[in-house]
Order: sequence, then C-alpha cells, then structure tokens
Amino acid sequence: MKLTVRDIMTTNVVTVRADASFKEIAVRLREHRVSAFPVLDKDGTVIGVVSEADLLLKEALPLSEEEALSEEDALEGARPGILRQRAQEKDSVEHAARLMYARGVKRVPVTDAAGRLVGIVSRADVLSVFGRADEEIREQIVAEVIRGEFGADPERFGVTVADGIVTMTGRPGSVSLGRDLLSRVRHVQGVVSVRDRFTYPPA
Repeated sequence: MKLTVRDIMTTNVVTVRADASFKEIAVRLREHRVSAFPVLDKDGTVIGVVSEADLLLKEALPLSEEEALSEEDALEGARPGILRQRAQEKDSVEHAARLMYARGVKRVPVTDAAGRLVGIVSRADVLSVFGRADEEIREQIVAEVIRGEFGADPERFGVTVADGIVTMTGRPGSVSLGRDLLSRVRHVQGVVSVRDRFTYPPA
C-alpha cells in the first residue's frame, strides 16, 4: 500500500493565530521547543508558517529609532515568509518531499480538503519511508509492480533487496520493457537505488 502524507504526519501540532504578537510567538517557540508554527486565521484555516528564522530576521537587522517598528509591525516584517504552500493529507509522500525541497523548508502543514489543519509533516517524517523492511519492499515489487502493473510473470525475474538497494536480474524481453520496469521500481517507497543486472536480447 502506497503511503500518503496522512500515514506519516504528526497530528499533535502546536499552532499560532495570525494576530499573535511577536513576543507571544517567540515565547511559544521556546516553550514548545519547536522551530516553526503553522499560522491559522480566525476560522482555523492554515494561511502559512512562521519560523524562528523569520523572527531572527528582526534581530539580525537592527533598525534606527526612526525606523523602529511596533511589535505588531515587527511580526509582519518577520513574515516575508509565511508560506502559503501546504500538503493535503491525501498527497503522496513524494509530493511532500518535492514541496519541501523546492521551497527549502523543513516542514509543511497538512490540511484537509477544506483547508483546515490536520497535521504537519517534516523532513524526518518523509525520510521514514526508508525504514521499510527489505522483504516488504521486495514483496511490493514482485506483487504490485512486476505482476500487477506490468502483467509479467515474476518467475522471469530475480529481485533482491539489501539496505533498500534493489538488484534486478532476468530477461525482460526488450530494452524498453527493462527500462520501464527499472524506472517504476525506483519509485517504490523505501528504494534507495536500483541495480540493472538484466540480460537483454542482442541489438
């Protein structure tokens, strides 16, 4: 069964309201020992994330007395980055990974279809898929990929998995089929890499 964001997310999430003061957010970050909060509007809908890095921006860029911001304005100034990117609970783990990589963030809030917060997913959560047992990965490749998606006889192929590294042997019948099969196996959750040991027919 392919894991979704719902399967790996954390559901006990500390949040902050959009009208929270700079001081309140700083205190809560320290109290809860987290580095970022999902930000909710008055209806409980996720509008983004505010992180300790956003707050540190205020301290890193001291202002003159004339340029000093009020506490409320300081919070807005620290939010160039409230991120409007989020994942939905039905999204794939790969989607969440791509989102974090593209945005350069460590976590994203997870919402239901109505935009309400249901959890948060971190880089560590995404990487947890690599903790799958080798035998579990092998069984999925044989049953769901070779037999299920390609309609091929698993007896034609050898599949071994060691520390997430898959080695494929056998005779796929054509170069194109072999490449398609290897490409699909690479996307099985928990696979680190795939070794091509197929025997192809002469060109």
